[in-house]
Amino acid sequence: MSRLKILVTGGAGFIGSAVARQYICRTEAAVINLDKLTYAASLESVAEAAASARYQFVKADICDATAVAEIFARYRPDAVLHLAAESHVDRSIDGPGAFVATNVIGTSVLLEAARKHWDGLRGEAKVLIEQWRRHYNTIRPHSSLGYRPPAPAAILPDTNVPDYAVPPPPHGGWQPRQTLS
Repeated sequence: MSRLKILVTGGAGFIGSAVARQYICRTEAAVINLDKLTYAASLESVAEAAASARYQFVKADICDATAVAEIFARYRPDAVLHLAAESHVDRSIDGPGAFVATNVIGTSVLLEAARKHWDGLRGEAKVLIEQWRRHYNTIRPHSSLGYRPPAPAAILPDTNVPDYAVPPPPHGGWQPRQTLS
C-alpha cells in the first residue's frame, strides 16, 4: 500500500503547523501544506517538517477553485484536514468579508474539489471513502450497515496534545476535561 497523503489547509497557522509537524515527526504520512500565508501564518512554524522529503508546501488561497483543483489533481490526497480559517474576532469586525470568503466560500471550494476528487477515485480508495460516508451520514452512531470505521488512531498520530475544555459546570468557569487512564 502506498504512503498516506494528507492535505492540510492552513498548515502554516498555529494549529495547522502543529498538525503538519506531528504527521511528519510521528508517522510515515506525506503532508501537503496548503496555506495562503496571511497575517496569522508563519513558515518558521513548519521549518522542522519542511526538512522532510515527505513534506510539500503550496502557497494558495482556498477560495481559488482553479488552484485547489490543481492541488487535488497533482497530489491526489487520501485525507484532508481543513484548518484554514479566519478566526481573530477583532479582525472580523474590521473586515467581515475576509471571514465570509475564507470560512464559507473557501470551505465550499474545498468541499467541491474534494467531492470531484472522490468521484474520480477507483478501487479500494473509493470503497473506503464510501464506507466512511455511509457511516457518518446515518443518524445513529452505530448503524445497521455493519461497518465500523477504524479508530481515530489509525488516521491521526498519537499526540500528547492537552485536553480540550468542556462546557462550564453550573457554578461557572471552564474546567479541563478529565482523561481516562
